[in-house]
Amino acid sequence: MKKQRFLSLALALSMGLSLCACGGNSSNADSNASDPDSANETAVTNNSEVQETTPATDDNTQTEELSYDDQSAKIYDEVLGEFYEYYQKAEEAGSVSERYALMAIAEAKMLESAVMLPLTTKGGNYAISRVVPGTLTPILWGDDQYRFHQLLITTELITAEHRAEMKDKYSELRGTGTYEEWAKEYLAEKGYTIKDSYNYIYTADPNTWDVLATSLQSDSEPVVNTYDCLMEYDMEGVLQPRLAESYEVSADGLTYTFHLREGATWVDSQGRKVADVTADDFVAGMQHMMDAMGGLEFLVDGIIKNSTQYINQEITDFTQVGVKAVDERTLEYTLEAPCSYFITMFNYSVFAPLCRSYYESQGGKFGAEYDNSAADYTYGKGPDSIVYCGPYVITNATAKNTIVYKANESYWDKDNINIKEMNWLYNDGSDATKSYNDAIAGTLDGAGLNPSSIELARSEGNFDDYAYISATTGTSYMAFYNLNRAAFANFNDETKMVSSQTEEDAARTNAAINNVHFRRAISFALDQSAWNALYSGEELKLNSLRNSYTPGTFVTLEEEVTVDINGTATTFPAGTYYGTIMQAQIDADGLPILAFDKNADDGIGSSDGYDGWYHPEEAVEELNKAIEELAAQGVVIDEQNPIQLDLPYPMSVESFTNRANAYKQSLEKVLGGKVIINLIGGESNDDWYYAGYYPTYGYEGNYDVNDSSGWGPDYGDPSTYLNTLLPEYAGYMMKTIGIY
Repeated sequence: MKKQRFLSLALALSMGLSLCACGGNSSNADSNASDPDSANETAVTNNSEVQETTPATDDNTQTEELSYDDQSAKIYDEVLGEFYEYYQKAEEAGSVSERYALMAIAEAKMLESAVMLPLTTKGGNYAISRVVPGTLTPILWGDDQYRFHQLLITTELITAEHRAEMKDKYSELRGTGTYEEWAKEYLAEKGYTIKDSYNYIYTADPNTWDVLATSLQSDSEPVVNTYDCLMEYDMEGVLQPRLAESYEVSADGLTYTFHLREGATWVDSQGRKVADVTADDFVAGMQHMMDAMGGLEFLVDGIIKNSTQYINQEITDFTQVGVKAVDERTLEYTLEAPCSYFITMFNYSVFAPLCRSYYESQGGKFGAEYDNSAADYTYGKGPDSIVYCGPYVITNATAKNTIVYKANESYWDKDNINIKEMNWLYNDGSDATKSYNDAIAGTLDGAGLNPSSIELARSEGNFDDYAYISATTGTSYMAFYNLNRAAFANFNDETKMVSSQTEEDAARTNAAINNVHFRRAISFALDQSAWNALYSGEELKLNSLRNSYTPGTFVTLEEEVTVDINGTATTFPAGTYYGTIMQAQIDADGLPILAFDKNADDGIGSSDGYDGWYHPEEAVEELNKAIEELAAQGVVIDEQNPIQLDLPYPMSVESFTNRANAYKQSLEKVLGGKVIINLIGGESNDDWYYAGYYPTYGYEGNYDVNDSSGWGPDYGDPSTYLNTLLPEYAGYMMKTIGIY
């Protein structure tokens, strides 16, 4: 744990805990955003004095004497210790396939612990769009799904019939490098006109324009089109060189050497040249990322040589870290050990370059001198205080209004970008039909359809012609349970989202939510299909439901593997889905969770498209077990003494308000009034975000149940999900369950 993080934590604790996440941490608002291919609609995107509570322990003693870190460690060991044991075994596996199998078992143990409830993914909803299918990368991880320079956009809405034909052809041509030209010919034949602009919805302004100092998707997504990485996945899913022309890997798998192209330059927001792009920019970027500690550092922690030691300040000389500029156009990464997925990480912002000279001109410093609160530190404060080496420069950014992107005239590949201008338009989701109306008018180039806009589209005759079902993605949105709640109002404003719980209420809730049977009870009690119908509509209520953290089809075994499942040697053949192994462990443990359904997706198998967690009878059984165990600790639970759970939500968004009420009704009905859901409404989206999405540490989370956040993959290995759940501040999403 790096010193600056420890100091900020110590400062917060000295204040009496009065304080309340790219591929990466994603707000649930994003699940409804206007994805360029799926075009999902943007839906949103007590006492003010904080009370300290402590979890009940097996021996009925309190842990008040423990420091916050010790409390976090104790809770982690109790609820996720078995998960971590299997995760560590997976890290030591002798093959990639054994690694996948052990990761799947680890995830099964995590799901069984019920520290989180899988809810939804992006997509799976009705949409209309001018975005040509197949022109956005299909790769689920990293940032390339938000890089839009290769999109094809038509001036007319694409009919559902033509879209289906194009998707079929894409499946046939994918990987051949010929789909784009075929698509252009097809569109011309069908009477469409291709345009060079793209109008897109966004739901939250970035808190920083420094892409290396944040791991929040709402920060990184607006910036990824302004810089190039070394590599990028193209529209057919093939990894292509960008700022690197080529690379090679040493025979021992420890050294990756990239050769940079000539002619790439940095420009400011006015398009004026600042510097050439050199290998040193990637060294500067990696050091700044580790100095900033914005949440990206855990991705390279233990992978790049001496990264752990630098992050922990055990070494301060960055030249000892395995990132080296051999010369102006030769860049070298040295690893601690061979890493099978290392090359899949290079399309993510953690490997973004940083123009060292410009950064320093904006007050930026490196190492122990880094201080983004210094009076002269202006880097990343706005789009005019960064420089650009990608396809676009930002010419205007008006908060909660518009972000305008223009083609970078100095871009090394400017002749090969399809989109010359982008206009991002803010939508707070308060008007359920606005995005549909804007898409019909051409103000937007796509929109998801919620129940209100579906009805409108049908009445206007647009539904049958243009509506299609958007694809699901790798992003998993979850309901997280706060196991060590310390904040009962928002950390940024103690007058916002204030809990009505008394100190006694909070202590009882804390004891209950630290009981695994209680967590399973509330997880099994939510009728997710009815809950999701309030956004997606009755017809598609199952499509976007996800039942695991890592999608079950994310990876497959490369070879046959035999692993131990509850004392039985179990063999899985090559080609087995990750989810199959995950489900085998859950079944062996006798839990009713269906995290992977082998019959879903027309028999292919999937973690999506059904409700595998709603089991009302089992919910009651689990609650009764929890009541018995908690009674032994002096906590009585019945209709007269219910457990209270605070669920924040944005009152400004009708669909989210409806879903919050559905959550309350489902749990209270199934659990017989022995659990009460307190709906804590925020006047704005930001109030909701500050309750559960923006907090940096667990003690800042102002909720008992939080459904505002999720995780998207950063690279092509299951650890991209599971390492967010590691202890000792290594796991980015640990804060969502109130620890670290």
